[in-house]
Amino acid sequence: MRGGRVKDRIESLALVVIVTVVAVAAGWASFSHVHDWTMRHVPHGTPDAFGWVNAVISELVPVAALLTIKQRRRDGASIGYPLFLLVAAATLSLSAQLAVAQPSPSGWLLSAVPALAFMGLVKLVFAGTSSKNDSPPVPVPTPTPAPVIAPIPSRPVSRPSGVPVIGQVTR
Repeated sequence: MRGGRVKDRIESLALVVIVTVVAVAAGWASFSHVHDWTMRHVPHGTPDAFGWVNAVISELVPVAALLTIKQRRRDGASIGYPLFLLVAAATLSLSAQLAVAQPSPSGWLLSAVPALAFMGLVKLVFAGTSSKNDSPPVPVPTPTPAPVIAPIPSRPVSRPSGVPVIGQVTR
């Protein structure tokens, strides 16, 4: 089975290379779109770094939110706030992609491809990183048979007058 492990390692390495190349390219395009969109709408004289800061925020907050969601799910905690951040930051990023596009369906699609590719691959990688070794195995309880209670033999009890007694009589 050594050949199978080598093949798995080669496939894993190929995946890392592909994800890295796509992440760098998509990151550059997405960051540039957010930067350009930001700089078109800020007051004259705003430092160029402001556009790059917005780009970093809108592109990396979803990654951090996705990691936090994964961790909170594993811990059984609420994912509401990180899910909100994920949706808000992804919406901001896609808004920037669409805002700088040529106003046509193909322009919008082509402009959004980098951000969508980056988000999709991030989800793919983080969804694929959980393995059986990430958390201890959950023991599966074996069903225990219910105890068998033997019926108590009953004999009719009657009073001296012959009327049957229902229940226990104490005097």
